Amino acid sequence: MVEERINYWIARRLRVKGRKNSGISPVVATVILVAVAIVIAIAVAFWASGLVGVFTRFEKIEIVAAYWDGSNVVLIARNTGSSIAVIDMIMANGAPCITGLAETVSIGSTFSTQFAACAAGAGGRIITGGVTNEIALHTTSGKTYPVAVLIP
Repeated sequence: MVEERINYWIARRLRVKGRKNSGISPVVATVILVAVAIVIAIAVAFWASGLVGVFTRFEKIEIVAAYWDGSNVVLIARNTGSSIAVIDMIMANGAPCITGLAETVSIGSTFSTQFAACAAGAGGRIITGGVTNEIALHTTSGKTYPVAVLIP
């Protein structure tokens, strides 16, 4: 009976010892873990770069020319930003001059307009007689792009 128990424990130890040898080696396991970590890091980097592109877009209107042609204020502006801009109002001397606009200015495109006076009831006015007027483009994102125009 004692011999049977000893044989049982020896056989059991041999089975356990055989299982230890049948697994993958620590080197292979490390290589697999590193490869999985690199793949996950690359996936996260691509995902994050997509998010960064969405959140770093901006509108930037540059007024190329603004002058008085003898009867009208002429404005020429270009969108140099990385997002579409929508001009919703033209302001004169800090007050609304022409409202209700919905001029979409695509990336890299130009916007031009001319006007002789502000709309009735808009609040702003153009002052003549050798005075410099501040004319500004206002966009739907809330940004204002001012320029000075001398009107003789």
